[in-house]
Amino acid sequence: MRLVFASNNAHKLAEVRAMMPAGVEVLSLKEIGFEQEIDETGATLEENSAIKAHAVAAFISRQQSAVSRQIDGVFADDTGLEIDALDGRPGVYTAR
Repeated sequence: MRLVFASNNAHKLAEVRAMMPAGVEVLSLKEIGFEQEIDETGATLEENSAIKAHAVAAFISRQQSAVSRQIDGVFADDTGLEIDALDGRPGVYTAR
């Protein structure tokens, strides 16, 4: 199985690859030739993850390469600091 991790964070990519079971290959955005910026306009971390995954999946579906035909799925993450005493804030706005 070949999956694409919709992140440019090399450290996260290494962590994800280390967690995957045998037989699951995780490709980076660089390895599939994805170089565009993705606007993370979601109101939640989950929405931003979905935005990233959908953008990369759309890119893959437009490609006609041998690599794109061998990809089984795309996944993404978004991280932020959520503090209970602040009702989950700053959350999606952590880095902004």
